[in-house]
Amino acid sequence: MADTVQHSKDKLMDDLHQGIADAEELLKLTANHAGEGTAQLRERVRDRMSKARVELQHLQQATVEKAKAAGHATDVFVHENPWKSIGVAAGVGLVVGLLISRR
Repeated sequence: MADTVQHSKDKLMDDLHQGIADAEELLKLTANHAGEGTAQLRERVRDRMSKARVELQHLQQATVEKAKAAGHATDVFVHENPWKSIGVAAGVGLVVGLLISRR
């Protein structure tokens, strides 16, 4: 489950990076088009792309920090409560087994 969530997050981050790169390429391709409105639009898009890039970096850092904190908290809990952890794992395994067997 954690691998699937991490894979989804990684794919989302890659997609966002690719979207930003595509928008920057579009700006470069339309640089030769004249007109005051076009230049203003290009500048607004460039500013928004810069802000989006910064926000994406902050989001990525926050996600990594939260994942590390969750991993650390889980590690501490398992070390402090090994029998509870075994019971929870067995319960989850039982539920997953029952759900799979119903299909």
